[in-house]
Amino acid sequence: MPVKVIDIGHDPETQTHRRLADLPDRVVEGDPHHDATLNFQSPDGRLIAGTWTSTPGKWHAFTGRDEFCYILEGHVRLIAEDGSAQTYRTGDAFLIPDGFRGYWEVIETTTKHFVIRHHDSD
Repeated sequence: MPVKVIDIGHDPETQTHRRLADLPDRVVEGDPHHDATLNFQSPDGRLIAGTWTSTPGKWHAFTGRDEFCYILEGHVRLIAEDGSAQTYRTGDAFLIPDGFRGYWEVIETTTKHFVIRHHDSD
């Protein structure tokens, strides 16, 4: 079967909705809700790509992954454990490498395209 190019933002494979507060000890502030559209998942499940929207809130960043983000709309801040912060808005792109420890803070409802490569949990 031929391999096709994936058009992120179109032709979703799956869509999910979750209230982040349902994950124990994750949320620090607010009540963020996440909607995600998955457009690609590799056969081993370790590489995924799609579009994500979050309402405002702050939570512990997920680990065990590399994540590339392109902000389509909104305003976010990534805050490292040492308190240093980086702010991103509509049109910004960034990479969160595995090993980042800190927080995601969605200041205004944000939509992003993402590509995530999951790592083995050792």
